[in-house]
Amino acid sequence: MVLESLIGPKGAEKRPYRLLFIGFLYSLLSVFLARWIFKEETSLVMVFLSVIASIPLVYKTIKYEEKKDHFIQKEAILIKEHGKAIEFLIFLFIGMLVGYTVWYLLLTPENAATLFKTQLDTIKSINTNSASYAFKEGFFMKILINNLKVLFFCIAFSFFYGAGSIFILTWNASVISAAIGSFATTKLSELSNLALYGSIPAYTVAAAHGILRYMTHGIFEITGYFIGGLAGGIISVASIRHAVGSKKFNQTVIDSLDLIFISIAVLIVGALIEVYVTPLLF
Repeated sequence: MVLESLIGPKGAEKRPYRLLFIGFLYSLLSVFLARWIFKEETSLVMVFLSVIASIPLVYKTIKYEEKKDHFIQKEAILIKEHGKAIEFLIFLFIGMLVGYTVWYLLLTPENAATLFKTQLDTIKSINTNSASYAFKEGFFMKILINNLKVLFFCIAFSFFYGAGSIFILTWNASVISAAIGSFATTKLSELSNLALYGSIPAYTVAAAHGILRYMTHGIFEITGYFIGGLAGGIISVASIRHAVGSKKFNQTVIDSLDLIFISIAVLIVGALIEVYVTPLLF
């Protein structure tokens, strides 16, 4: 497969920034093919096509990280090594996020609404449910519980499907892109009285503002999901390669549990920032 041959786990760890461009390419190509072939179901098909392109790299990464459990004994060093994989996977996510956002801003409002129909419906549902929480403490718990649910599904999908968590994360990338695109469009309307309106600098400023609005806390959430997904995938591979209860299997489980605890801590930080910091900045 052409896309599969672009980069592997070892190359990605050495040059993680390359995943930014690869994720961007995956999303651009996926939207193009979805709009061309599956015009009525583009909002979901584009996500599936991006997932299909990403699965080989994610699965190879999980297998590569599981092998590290058996030749690295110190847990601190092992966690640091896993961090390299998390880094380039985050770059992959951001690349997809930027690619979807570019499509949203390049299309007419009507076409963008059609392309991201399911994502926009999801955003409306989230906003409706969030409006009922008048106090920040209640909103914080709502956000945290929702994030922990997503984490659970990332772990479960990775455990049962190997690289399954990439579907949830790609879906989140498309939803966040729709939110950023909608936010940027509103920002552009605020610039209607300026000479820059409709120009490339105006679109760049609006898009950058939207990305900062959602990724100030979103980067913590996505990092937590990737850590959890990696943990679930590592346990999945270990359960196939080693007998349950064996020394190597138990060592892998301990490493995965450490990753899960770290992911929960990261999600707590993300929820705190979303509730108490992001509203002050935007």
